[in-house]
Amino acid sequence: MSDRGSRRNTENEKIEVVQIDGLVVMKLIKHCHEVENSASAFAQGALLGLVADTRLEITHCFPFPSMSDETLDDEDFQLTMMRRLRQVNVDHQHVGWYQSAQFGNFLSPTLLESQFSYQTSIEESICLIFDTAKTAQGFISLKALRLTPEAIKMFKDGDFSPDTIKDLKISYESMMTEVPIVIKNSHLMNALLLELQEQIPLDIGGVSHLDLGTSGTLETQLRVMMDAVDELNQESIKFNKHQNVVLKQYQDKTRWVQKRQSENQARAARGEDPLPEEDINKVFKPLPAPPRLNPLILSGTIANTSEEVSEFCSQSMAKLFVTEPLQEAKVSSYSGQ
Repeated sequence: MSDRGSRRNTENEKIEVVQIDGLVVMKLIKHCHEVENSASAFAQGALLGLVADTRLEITHCFPFPSMSDETLDDEDFQLTMMRRLRQVNVDHQHVGWYQSAQFGNFLSPTLLESQFSYQTSIEESICLIFDTAKTAQGFISLKALRLTPEAIKMFKDGDFSPDTIKDLKISYESMMTEVPIVIKNSHLMNALLLELQEQIPLDIGGVSHLDLGTSGTLETQLRVMMDAVDELNQESIKFNKHQNVVLKQYQDKTRWVQKRQSENQARAARGEDPLPEEDINKVFKPLPAPPRLNPLILSGTIANTSEEVSEFCSQSMAKLFVTEPLQEAKVSSYSGQ
């Protein structure tokens, strides 16, 4: 029996590439844009496919029921869909899930917990992020993400304290790893796309990539970054306050120990028994450190948005250089008249 599609332990055989059928990408784009137009928060759905060696093949997908529909149970809906897909001989193996995003702003505790749940139950599962805002600008944006082993251990222990994060050497850059994506079409589909490319004139879709109206998009991205920086600053203030309280408690402990020692020395000089030893942690209870998961997420959001802004600005700069000769030719033609 072939290993193709079997659910093996992929811990030793790491997923190196994600192969997505073109039809799956079209379904995903359609669902995400429909949800965005309906003013909902974001779109989510299941990814189905199979594993072939170190390649994860995604051959089908379906959306999750909307959050407003309380009559459907999410888990029962997924099981029913996979059972019916199996009956019509469609790949029904669950290999992950997808979610829409805006300008790379997708990191959240809910997303990380969901991916942790998927990855611990289905080792080869991925989280596919589709950026609707960037795609609307003419650049399709798909990211396949997986949690690193260190991040899985952190979520499994449920300890997000500074010491744990320091011991595991986790940063916002090492929480998730990105897997390369390859979009595959059948030979008939490739032939159809080439034929359509020849039939569509340039003035229908080609010039949209030279649109110079970039101020609105850039303003939205910078506002997202500013909000994340403000929240990260609040987290830093909270952590600094905790450090100050810990320092004050340490000073109180030192004074208490010194006072206890001087009292015992005085009692020994008078020939009296020393005071009974007490657990200092009962007198001064340890102060729990604030969890550091949210600062990690905010730092990752800022880094992702910065990369998006940098890429967007470089593309806009390239458009300006491309259109500069056209503007000069236009000005010279007016001056010649």
